[in-house]
Amino acid sequence: MANQAGWAECPFQYLIETLNDNPEKKFYNVAKLGGTKYDILPYSIRVLLETAVRNCDGFFVKKEDAMNILDWKTKQNNVEVPFYPARVLLQDFTGIPAVVDFAAMREAVKNLGGDPKKVHPACPTDLTVDHSLQMDFSKCAIQNAPNPGGGDLQKPLAKPFKVQTRKAPCRGQAGCKEPCDAGESSQNSGKFSAQIENTPILCPFHLQPVPEPETVLKNQEVEFGRNRERLQFFKWSSKVFRNVAIIPPGTGMAHQVNLEYLSRVVFEVKDFLYPDSVLGTDSHTTMVNGLGILGWGVGGIETEAVMLGMPVTLTLPEVVGCELTGLASQLATSIDVVLSITKVFYRYVFHFKQQLRQAGVSGKFVEFFGSGVSQLSVVDRTTIANMCPEYGAILSFFPVDNVTLKHLKYAGFDKAKLESMEAYLKAVKLFRNYQISLEEPEYTQIIQIDLSSITPYVSGPKRPQDRVVITNMKSDFQACLNEKIGFKGFQIAAEKQNDIVPVEYEGNKYRLSHGSVVIAAVISCTNNCNPSVMLAAGLLAKKAVEAGLMVKPYIRTSLSPGSGVVTHYLSSSGVLPYLSKLGFEVVGYGCSTCVGNTAPLPESIRNAIKQGDLVACGVLSGNKNFEGRLCDCVRANYLASPPLVVAYAIAGTVNIDFKTEPLGIDPNGKNIYLHDIWPTREELQQVEEEYVISSMFKELKVKMEKGNKRWNFLEAPESVLFPWDLKSTYIRCPSFFDKLAKEPVALQPIENAHVLLYLGDSVTTDHISPAGSIARSSAAAKYLQSKCLTPREFNSYGARRGNDAVMTRGTFANIKLFNKFIGKPAPKTLHFPSGQTLDVFEAAELYQKEGIPLIILAGKKYGQGSSRDWTAKGPFLLGVKAVIAESYEKIHKGHLIGIGIAPLQFLPGENANTLSLTGKEQFSISLPQELFPRITLDIKTNTGKEFRVIALFENDVEITMYKHGGILNYVARRFL
Repeated sequence: MANQAGWAECPFQYLIETLNDNPEKKFYNVAKLGGTKYDILPYSIRVLLETAVRNCDGFFVKKEDAMNILDWKTKQNNVEVPFYPARVLLQDFTGIPAVVDFAAMREAVKNLGGDPKKVHPACPTDLTVDHSLQMDFSKCAIQNAPNPGGGDLQKPLAKPFKVQTRKAPCRGQAGCKEPCDAGESSQNSGKFSAQIENTPILCPFHLQPVPEPETVLKNQEVEFGRNRERLQFFKWSSKVFRNVAIIPPGTGMAHQVNLEYLSRVVFEVKDFLYPDSVLGTDSHTTMVNGLGILGWGVGGIETEAVMLGMPVTLTLPEVVGCELTGLASQLATSIDVVLSITKVFYRYVFHFKQQLRQAGVSGKFVEFFGSGVSQLSVVDRTTIANMCPEYGAILSFFPVDNVTLKHLKYAGFDKAKLESMEAYLKAVKLFRNYQISLEEPEYTQIIQIDLSSITPYVSGPKRPQDRVVITNMKSDFQACLNEKIGFKGFQIAAEKQNDIVPVEYEGNKYRLSHGSVVIAAVISCTNNCNPSVMLAAGLLAKKAVEAGLMVKPYIRTSLSPGSGVVTHYLSSSGVLPYLSKLGFEVVGYGCSTCVGNTAPLPESIRNAIKQGDLVACGVLSGNKNFEGRLCDCVRANYLASPPLVVAYAIAGTVNIDFKTEPLGIDPNGKNIYLHDIWPTREELQQVEEEYVISSMFKELKVKMEKGNKRWNFLEAPESVLFPWDLKSTYIRCPSFFDKLAKEPVALQPIENAHVLLYLGDSVTTDHISPAGSIARSSAAAKYLQSKCLTPREFNSYGARRGNDAVMTRGTFANIKLFNKFIGKPAPKTLHFPSGQTLDVFEAAELYQKEGIPLIILAGKKYGQGSSRDWTAKGPFLLGVKAVIAESYEKIHKGHLIGIGIAPLQFLPGENANTLSLTGKEQFSISLPQELFPRITLDIKTNTGKEFRVIALFENDVEITMYKHGGILNYVARRFL
């Protein structure tokens, strides 16, 4: 993004230089700004500095801000600095509220006498529709009925696309030496092919496209029909808003497309070069740091501000240096490296607590260096970078090096682009060369990790940070059965731990027990961008099938890759049919099992699990496994690499020791162990080199540019203001601007507020704003039923994030929410004036009718998990004025301020228990007109108890946003 006020006003113009051998290309040579000060800066901080220098206008970004960044060594963690990303990335679930707010803002600006045509994103914004997919069809598209939990179509589909047969006729092209049958093997070659929409998979013999799997077609047809209103709204947005690009369904995941198509590494605008950087509403935005692109996930509220030309503000972060040495063992995948690094950081959090500030790496940058980094491919790096939200870091950064440039060459970057990129990065000292001895940057702390010590792990059964060595899995699961109910325990009586429940499914008899796997999903996030782990899963499947092993048919298996590139190389390498043979058939492209969009388990299996009170298990290759996320009857969920997902599916249980117990028995009665079918590193490298080639990236580029047939023919209005349909249950003009005045009103104290919810530690964004299906007994269901919708038409909360009425009712509707007023997990609370136990929404609605403000009491780590703006918008619309907690997830705390809710923190050593608060009191909170960062406020209760809290406003910008009633109101007033 160019300087906000134009290049001429930047006080750092003297740093502008031209690129050697290319005088037409200019850049700010920030390396000359501070001499040795610059040379000791971590690479990630150098990117922050360049952004501040280039965008310095004396208003949003002051010269002092740039100099503070240059003085990072002494100013870290002590000053706030602005950051202008080069671009913004949205995904549909968190992106649609942002775009709906833009449309509503146009209405508000017009109503107050402004020009709605001025409301446009000032920053390049890409929105990818990738969270709408639900697995209505899996394994066999013809035999599976649509998912009743996800909802049928409200309106008839447009003319359906004909599902082609799988057989691809050979037309006798020259050079074709073999007959071609798509989906069937050639005895000589063993190669197979399949096709996804707009990503032709070529016959390995004569390069002819072969048909798309029926499952993909059927799921995409249902997806377009079910989400037509939302898609039409997105298309309207792409027409009327400048700088907005919509990536339609079926193209790929936000993080996948971000890596393969949207990433520039170095931007070039008006002949100026500057580093690529990105803020995204998808929690996986951090993956781009593996490419040397500074980026992290934020909420829709802050993103909207950035889209409207405002910087995001952050505390100048400490940077933890992570030195990698050695090389991981042959059995360890990049996922094992990720989980190992995550565990190291959790230990770091525990051991390196610092007084009066967040412990460990929370709120900090992590930057990788050392000889081990050069041993990691870019896809390994992006996988590692992806997991940083799980241990609380803002991002995990890998500077650009020769490995990066080699990857970009395969990704389709032309030679001239790569040459100018390398020259620019070297000129500003953003290029890392591990073969040349350079002065190392100085870091706040250094953590050392020996990759050779890493062994395969899984993570679970309820939290991603609880890592289990594969060889200890059986004993650990047994321990979980014994332990009291908690983060790991299930408290199963000893005499019931060996219970067997017989069940009949499709005419065959099976035996379920504790640890039985009923969901096995290789899903779209985290791992699927890494060819090595996906190919490992495919090769393992191939060896398993050849050994005569199978997966029990009642297990919900699925494969939903992040993009068609994955299907391409799985198909062309010949392993996709083996995955399909085991039940891992491609079901579509988008978030599915990971966000709770999984098909229901067979009724007989559900009944057996409930009858035996079994701890059934899900295994998935994602990065989220909070309890109740996959299915309400699946209590144990483990994260694993794709090949281990397949292995556990074959075993049918997690209660197995892979080292000593066989996966199964071959037709000759021989025991088959995991080590018998695990692919060697040499096999993986050979297949990866042969099939993961530049043509895959070229195919994606073609697919992105051609678009999608259904999308291309979708009709949408072109009016300046969106024509809201009052009958729509998907898109609704939100009420955030209903009381907007031209000037903000003075702050008012919060008086006699009741506690809506009394919560404990580790309340996640899943607890606050569910992303899965809409329960039939929920307040949201009652609303939809009042609109004459049947449960089959409910769809999901994520799909309805453009409707504030649904999302407000869905706030705190998670079945695993533990409200201390209720004493058990349930989306319920007490309405104290009447003494009734009600749904959270119903209670809040009564409080609002009575004119009673609300607050929330909580423990530590309130709001951890995926970034979602409805975790703040929902409570705001429920009438919540403040949250009082022991500590917050940084992103969520920013969301609360951004919507106008005060995040208050107990004083160190204090909490609701130490203060003897029951939550039944009424609270009055003083709010002085002159707020300042981290001001201490007085709170009084109607019982006479008084205590003090810290208002977690970190800077004047946050205070200004809060006084305006949130970022949306502040930004809207700028157009008046």
